[in-house]
Amino acid sequence: MPSCDLVDVFCDGPLSGNPLGVVHGGDDLSTEEMQAFTNWLGFSETTFLLPPTQEGADYRVRIFYPGGELPFAGHPTLGSCHSWLAAGGSPARSGSVVQECGIGPVEIRVGAGQLAFKAPELLKYEPLTDEERAFAIQTTGIDEAALVEAVHVVNGPKWQLLRLKTAADVLAANPVSKAPLGTDIGLAGPHDAEFGRDWELRAFFADTHECLTEDPVTGSFNAGVAIHLFKEGLAQGSYTAGQGRKIGANGLVQCQQDDGGDVWIGGQCQIVSAGGRLA
Repeated sequence: MPSCDLVDVFCDGPLSGNPLGVVHGGDDLSTEEMQAFTNWLGFSETTFLLPPTQEGADYRVRIFYPGGELPFAGHPTLGSCHSWLAAGGSPARSGSVVQECGIGPVEIRVGAGQLAFKAPELLKYEPLTDEERAFAIQTTGIDEAALVEAVHVVNGPKWQLLRLKTAADVLAANPVSKAPLGTDIGLAGPHDAEFGRDWELRAFFADTHECLTEDPVTGSFNAGVAIHLFKEGLAQGSYTAGQGRKIGANGLVQCQQDDGGDVWIGGQCQIVSAGGRLA
């Protein structure tokens, strides 16, 4: 019988990150049943752990959000891995887990107290058009004078990045309540050095009812932002990003570029509830 863990991902204290439902033993569930459970649970994403089909993968995951299925997402990657390991999963290689998902294999490092996934290559990386830029400004409710650049950082979800002058500008944004399904727009701005976190992020997506929702902590958006910041020399080596403060979360994301140029997105995970049975 399928069971579900509730996992807090990218947390910095109790119940401070992004919640995730991770379903074990759902091999016989149909796509429609997976979607229905995702919609009922109501989190930004719910995942379903399945046996791998690709050589070298330790497990396969299907990732759903209230509007459909995603080929990749960041906090579901870390949360699913954490839940798989906690349930007794044993990776083929010590210290490294390989997850199979819609974009292919994703490597996850298992470290002391946290996991980190290797950021996938961007599928689209270019400036927004004038029309896209205007829509993103209007949708997020930013002060246009604070906008530095607007860039596609697509890595599964179709994220559009608006980089602002400061973290205060990010926190001051006043988004609209409605947006078309498929809207994925995020904001990033630097903190002052003394704050203790280097960047502040916010991320917004539209659900099936075209309600614009703010995500507590977003691994895929952080991954796209990190690739861009490292590539453009706006960050070096590593940095810490905060997310979720406007909606009562306290997400903490560790972003690092290794000597080979790969970008890793890490954070802490905690299981809040384990093994809840699905009827």
